[in-house]
Amino acid sequence: MSHLYLLIATLAAVCFYLASPHQHLWLGAPRHARRLRLAGWAGCLAAVGAGHVALGFWAGLFAALSALMLALLALPYLDCYRRTRNVE
Repeated sequence: MSHLYLLIATLAAVCFYLASPHQHLWLGAPRHARRLRLAGWAGCLAAVGAGHVALGFWAGLFAALSALMLALLALPYLDCYRRTRNVE
């Protein structure tokens, strides 16, 4: 169960990142920004719930949100790496 909240938090972060107008991973995402944000919030709640089951409430809350923040930090770098790699 502990890997589940990590996966859900990462997917929620991907949804939030794709809803951003500054991302370049999926160019068609701005048309679906509202649905992506809703999916991101639902994913956050699901990750906290899964973390609560795995670790207890406070530990699960902070672990799920830490996984979310880590993914939100890594996604712009992944996007930048992907864009600079395709320049050549």
